[in-house]
Amino acid sequence: MADLEHVSSADFAQQVLQSSLPILVDFTAVWCGPCKMLEPVLNKLADEWKERLHIVKLDVDHYPELASEYQVMGIPTLILFQSGKAVERITGYLPKDRLVKILSPHL
Repeated sequence: MADLEHVSSADFAQQVLQSSLPILVDFTAVWCGPCKMLEPVLNKLADEWKERLHIVKLDVDHYPELASEYQVMGIPTLILFQSGKAVERITGYLPKDRLVKILSPHL
């Protein structure tokens, strides 16, 4: 199973905004219970959709400026970017089938 790559403020523009694939950013924190529940779900999706979607994590405690810029008020928050633009936002834990239903139309 995939271990999700972490992004930082230093590589966010290159990794996320300039990505040729749609990219799902998991705004998370190590102390967040629902974030830990979501992690295996995102790892599975990363494996299953590796040709269609890239998934990365961003720790809001380490990069609060990015959380603020994207108006992340609660975690986990997932933001799907396509061509450098945020096209979908999901806040809170959702099971895999609900995530697939929300994200599939964008892929």
